[in-house]
Amino acid sequence: MSRLLRAAPPSTRGPTDSDEDSPIGTPPTRNVVLTTVVSTAVAVALVLLTGTAVLVLGLLVFLPAFAAARCSPRQTAMVSTWVCAIVIIPVALQPTGRIVDRVVLSLFAVAFGALAVYASRARISREAELVRLRSTAAAMQRQILRPLPMLTDDVLVDGVYEPLQQDKLVGGDIYDVAATPWGTRVLIGDVQGKGLPAIGMAIDVVGAFREAAHREPTVTSLVDALEGAVVRHNDDALGRGEPERFVTALVLGVDGAVDTQVVSCGHIPPYLLHAGDVTAVGVGTEHVPLGLAKLVDEPRTVAWFAFPAGATLLLCTDGLTEARSPDGAFYPLEARLSGRTDTADRLTSSLVDDARSFAAGVQQDDLAVLAVRRSPHRAL
Repeated sequence: MSRLLRAAPPSTRGPTDSDEDSPIGTPPTRNVVLTTVVSTAVAVALVLLTGTAVLVLGLLVFLPAFAAARCSPRQTAMVSTWVCAIVIIPVALQPTGRIVDRVVLSLFAVAFGALAVYASRARISREAELVRLRSTAAAMQRQILRPLPMLTDDVLVDGVYEPLQQDKLVGGDIYDVAATPWGTRVLIGDVQGKGLPAIGMAIDVVGAFREAAHREPTVTSLVDALEGAVVRHNDDALGRGEPERFVTALVLGVDGAVDTQVVSCGHIPPYLLHAGDVTAVGVGTEHVPLGLAKLVDEPRTVAWFAFPAGATLLLCTDGLTEARSPDGAFYPLEARLSGRTDTADRLTSSLVDDARSFAAGVQQDDLAVLAVRRSPHRAL
């Protein structure tokens, strides 16, 4: 039986006690001190030039507000204390001017300092909450889409996954790898549409794949199970007044044999890179996407193709192939693959970087790119 392993788990550094005192993103204390001293020196110079100590030094009252926006509460308190001393002492010693003005300015300095420290604490607390929420979302993503790379007895799968909306860690593109008694099954797919409804469909399809891959002995029966999951999701969606969706998908079956099975459900065909050549893999009959099987009267069938040792299979979604340049041209994937000899991880990341450069840095859709190679432990 094949085993599924994660080849290189990502680093997961959590917050430590020191993070609370020096939150990530706050400037070093020496920079805060330097900025405060320079600002004070400028204010003092203006005092000497204008002879208006109260008005000029009053400008320093707002310095803690800038500290609250960037610094830790401890740094903000330091700046506030310094500003209070710089403002209140000269004002108190000034022999001229109304006493009321000097008292009001001193009270403003103390009040602004206290509010700045409070604002800094509130900002740090809010940022910490956002970090916790994002950590929770990342943990959920690892359950929905397992981190890459993944290794089984048959294949090593690496790649890049980038949802269109960076504040969402999961989009409408999906992938998964399952090590089963019949070899390794690989899924890549693309849910129609965007937003939370598309993510809901993605979760259902991935869940169905993980369950059916270990139950169904053939790739076609596995695809039929995925079809059933999409139909059930659409039935529930109609009951809630939501539109039906379909899913383009490509399912591979890889075992110890040279030939590999593939069923395409309206998805972009894979590319085989071997010995410097790039070939679009024939997927046999181009079947309709998942969720649309009721519209045609033909069962889905499996196609076979040679997947020799040393070759790389590139699987992707249309976030790569439909990346467009400013003049509207689509990304020429096959041409850009020609002559590449990168490792699996470098192949996918370099392609994504190249497509992003081609599209002038604009990402137009969710993006998933997988590189599949024979496991180094498997001898054909």
